[in-house]
Amino acid sequence: MMTISQIIHAITSGEKTAEQITRESLSIIAQTNPEINAFVEVFEQDALAQAQAVDAKKARGEKLGALAGVPVAIKDNILYKGHKATCCSKMLANYVASYTSTVVEKLLAADAVIIGRTNMDEFAMGSSNQTSAYGPVKNPVDTERVPGGSSGGSAAAVAAGMVPLALGTDTGGSVRQPASFCGVVGVKPGYGRISRYGVVSFASSADQVGVLAANVEDASIGLEVISGKDVHDSTSLEAPVPAYTKQFTPDLKGLKIGLPKGFLDGLYEDIKERLLAAAKELKKLGAEMVDVDVPLAKYSAPVYYIVTSAEASSNLGRYDGIRYGYSAQNAPDLHAYYEDSRALFGLEVKKRIIIGTYALTSKRYEECFVKAMKVRELIKQDFKKVFEQVDVLLTPTSPTTAFRLGKEGKNPLSLYLADLYTCPGNIGGLAGISIPYGNDKKGLPVGVQFYGPILQEEKILNAAHCLEKTL
Repeated sequence: MMTISQIIHAITSGEKTAEQITRESLSIIAQTNPEINAFVEVFEQDALAQAQAVDAKKARGEKLGALAGVPVAIKDNILYKGHKATCCSKMLANYVASYTSTVVEKLLAADAVIIGRTNMDEFAMGSSNQTSAYGPVKNPVDTERVPGGSSGGSAAAVAAGMVPLALGTDTGGSVRQPASFCGVVGVKPGYGRISRYGVVSFASSADQVGVLAANVEDASIGLEVISGKDVHDSTSLEAPVPAYTKQFTPDLKGLKIGLPKGFLDGLYEDIKERLLAAAKELKKLGAEMVDVDVPLAKYSAPVYYIVTSAEASSNLGRYDGIRYGYSAQNAPDLHAYYEDSRALFGLEVKKRIIIGTYALTSKRYEECFVKAMKVRELIKQDFKKVFEQVDVLLTPTSPTTAFRLGKEGKNPLSLYLADLYTCPGNIGGLAGISIPYGNDKKGLPVGVQFYGPILQEEKILNAAHCLEKTL
């Protein structure tokens, strides 16, 4: 599959039509998806109609949008009116969206072609894409391994060349970690840069829409299109959206990059080697590498799981068979009705609801949830102090490369630790990007990550773009 820039050039020059490009994407999906399982539904007829509308628009001499004719995949928790949005859960197996999310509206306004919805961990809870009701996604790099999660379907779709751009959601690393596992670029902006309107909630204070692409330039183009203030989302921020690709520079002279102490402790040796190699190249590009300390960042994972599980407990309370979700039939009493209606939740979702409910009980509220929120604020302050010293941070994306399907299923703690380096970004509301930077000794992709302050995505995008060129 061509890059976004190549697609735009091909369409505007008349080399190809949007319909031809869409048919190419559909053909690749038909060939590769049966094995990879990245897509749970392909919108073939709708996609072809959208592509034909782009071609007609060009024929009339009208100005084309920034993503004209570009096939884009959307994660199964992002609403698109008239299409299913099941969150890959049996609980929402028959749910059809009654309205369109803001991010999809922006894609359509940019003349993108929405090609289908991608597989994911159920309700975005998981780090391996093995909790989906549609079955696991396989990593295109090695089909015996996981693609990461929860946006594993979106990452795999890009890695397999099915689409050049895919939307995911990132609550604790669910865009960046699968990007690392699959060898693609994954970026989440600072909290509030992109509207969450029309995105099914997992944990509202951490959920963010992100983009996955084959390279930094494509990711930047996609990010620019879907960013901006939205009247439908009070958490979205009023701030101008830069033309990200126009912020790219030939080098990184004058840029200060922090390398947090402690982030290399106990790190898988091959990943540590690639991270240090990236730091060396960044120095050659003119950046100044600075050792920094984010002392409370080590508590991000436990804070993340307490806070997000509590919010999940609240958000998923609506799926009771009365307001939303599966409705049990012939239950003898109200207790049995609720029990039967909520039985369709998968094991991982049930675990997080139970953890979150426990943290919110009257006996545990102060010592669990309130304490976690206080530590979260202290972590934010730590990051604020660090960004007074440096422009961006360089960290690993994941403590491991892609593991084998089923390997970590019996050890939930190891799965939770997969978010060790990504959840600090969600706890702190930071902008983050993972880019592939070589492979480990088994030939599996290794991702390195840049963090930047909120609403300063251009800094991490430029650093990532410069580093990408060194490979």
